[in-house]
Amino acid sequence: MNWLLVVAGAVVGAPLRYLTDRAVQARHGTLFPWGTFTVNAAACLVLGALAGAALAGASSSRLDLLLGTGLCGALSTYSTFSYETLRLAERGRTFLAAANVGASVLVGLGAVHLGSQVARQLFA
Repeated sequence: MNWLLVVAGAVVGAPLRYLTDRAVQARHGTLFPWGTFTVNAAACLVLGALAGAALAGASSSRLDLLLGTGLCGALSTYSTFSYETLRLAERGRTFLAAANVGASVLVGLGAVHLGSQVARQLFA
């Protein structure tokens, strides 16, 4: 029945991704995919916090399935990131495409690290 936890997390994560993407993108009239960038960074932060909690012994496999696999899996979107980056490159916006790749990787890694460190401090 673990799959139900994944489904429950995804039921929240997928609409949250869509609504956040639309809300963020509506506020920025640029070609840069700020909505996807935002949801991916948020998912990295949550996943980092879950990893930090697990390392501190304050997490359960059920919580990992619900929030890590379900919520974060549906909230983050590598396929949309890839598609939007390709579209920027195809439109001749190579700087924006490269900036999207670089910033997404750096911010994603930073968010995972930050989330992990905060959770470790909270649960130590």
